[in-house]
Amino acid sequence: MDFKQNFKRTVNIGILRKRNPEIPDGLMKRCKVCRSAVFVEEARQNLDICPRCGTYFRMHARRRIEQVLDEGSFEEWDTDLNEKNPLGYRGYPDKIADLREKTGLDEAVLTGKGRINGLPTVFGVCDSRFLMASMGEVVGEKITRAVERATKDRLPVIFFICSGGARMQEGMTSLMQMAKTAAAFRRHSDAGLLSVNVLTNPTTGGVTASFAMLGDIILAEPGALIGFAGPRVIEQTIGQKLPAGFQSSEFLLEHGFLDGIVERKEMKETLQRILRLHGGAAKIPWKEQDLEKTEKLPLDGKCFQTGSETESLIPDPASTATVFVTPAARISSLRHSLSTVFARRTPAEKLEAWDHVTLARSAERPRSADFLPLLFDGFLELHGDRCFRDDPSVIGGLAFFEGQPVTVIAQEKGHGTKENVKRNFGMVSPEGYRKARRLMKQAEKFHRPVLFFVDTPGAFCGMEAEERGQGEAIARSLYELSVLKVPVLSIIIGEGGSGGALAFALADEVWMVEHAVYSILSPEGFASILWKDSSRAREAAKVMGLTADQLKKQGMVEEVIPEETPLTLENLPLRAGRMREGIRLFLNTYGTFSEEELLAHRWERFRTK
Repeated sequence: MDFKQNFKRTVNIGILRKRNPEIPDGLMKRCKVCRSAVFVEEARQNLDICPRCGTYFRMHARRRIEQVLDEGSFEEWDTDLNEKNPLGYRGYPDKIADLREKTGLDEAVLTGKGRINGLPTVFGVCDSRFLMASMGEVVGEKITRAVERATKDRLPVIFFICSGGARMQEGMTSLMQMAKTAAAFRRHSDAGLLSVNVLTNPTTGGVTASFAMLGDIILAEPGALIGFAGPRVIEQTIGQKLPAGFQSSEFLLEHGFLDGIVERKEMKETLQRILRLHGGAAKIPWKEQDLEKTEKLPLDGKCFQTGSETESLIPDPASTATVFVTPAARISSLRHSLSTVFARRTPAEKLEAWDHVTLARSAERPRSADFLPLLFDGFLELHGDRCFRDDPSVIGGLAFFEGQPVTVIAQEKGHGTKENVKRNFGMVSPEGYRKARRLMKQAEKFHRPVLFFVDTPGAFCGMEAEERGQGEAIARSLYELSVLKVPVLSIIIGEGGSGGALAFALADEVWMVEHAVYSILSPEGFASILWKDSSRAREAAKVMGLTADQLKKQGMVEEVIPEETPLTLENLPLRAGRMREGIRLFLNTYGTFSEEELLAHRWERFRTK
């Protein structure tokens, strides 16, 4: 009998079975959202997604392993842990025995080691069929052991998480698993290793309030319920009906607690990209792993004068590489190389300062997002400040620059009125600076250089920004950047407005595109404060020293990237090559610095200003 032809998919499965007793159990399931009757095999072939409305069904643990890991690569760990009944709860041992028989699982989580496109990782996956994947002692122990082993073997960890929270039948023993798993994740992180958590439906309670929210990168499936207290508990507590979408993965992304939402069909590829961006298995410092495959600095036999000392370049007879005696010599060589890369090809057009301001603000000027695909490969955007919101005026994430992992953080205005409003015209809120700071510290952990793109009229100065601590957010950004132990390059591509720009420009070097501007505040604000007349903005621009050439003469910026003709979306692809070449030289140079040399150089750069 062809069930697909004889039954409507929208009717109740129970009615189908009454009318047609030939339908075996387990052949069909009902979608709780669209109420359609769906063939189980059809749903499975669709990655356990309703083929009618796209709702994500809960995925069994072993099926998740089949979807994400390379075939035959999973080696399961810790299958022989003994279940306890610390409260002597009646019927609990029998319940566990019954679930083991029904599910074929020893507990609510599977842990072990596997590969994703050949890249090794410690892997864990929860299964909601086993007491809603609640976390009892055995679950907490399996997770902790897996993370401990990952720390010992210097492997990343990836967990697919769902849970109803702590396991009530085990009382305080269950609660202690929150502390144990959180501490294990901290030890793994302190070892400089990567953790990725993927939150699925539902992830609640003590699991959310412990290891689930502690990953370096936190992803979620679409439409997943994620929260501490469940919706029913909240409604009963406050006596109010919750709004649609509350505690959904989309809700958490908007409020800054997720790096991204990933569809199942894209999950394996996304995780593979993340592992590649973090060096696959053990984390090798980029200075060791990438300098071998990048272009060596030129060996030209020159000597460079710095003060009263002569610093020589000493060639290694066994290698074509150049050995530089001091950081100052390396920077001198960089200046020499960049003077060629950024040399003007046509005479500079004489413009007034206000003309540069107008060009920097032009709606036709490329935005940060336009530069990224021309300079970087495989950019993976990461969202959220982990506190309050994801600020769209800051784009941040991971990418490869000619094979080298880097962190990219950019202020973004957007194109067109709708996107300008969404991006708040590039005016960054406190949560934008906190997102950037989170990504800076993550870059430091994984030894990735940080590349900033600056384009903002200034930090957002609305009432809500003050309520959430705008001044503190900017100050903390400067505080952390001053001692960040990786190379930092900041490129001002449009407006560099006041402290809002400086928070992304406490760098080893600051470069400006020719028609960009960088100033203490806007010319209108300058004229208003000093002359009580904002209409004198053009006049103010002349005295503010805000153009790239003026700032280079003052030593505020190291390089000016010539435009020849003003940048537009049309000519940007032709101009991006110079910037790419400059970034390559910067990374090759500063990548040879020790942490001590890097921080000493950055301190001196700003100490003498």
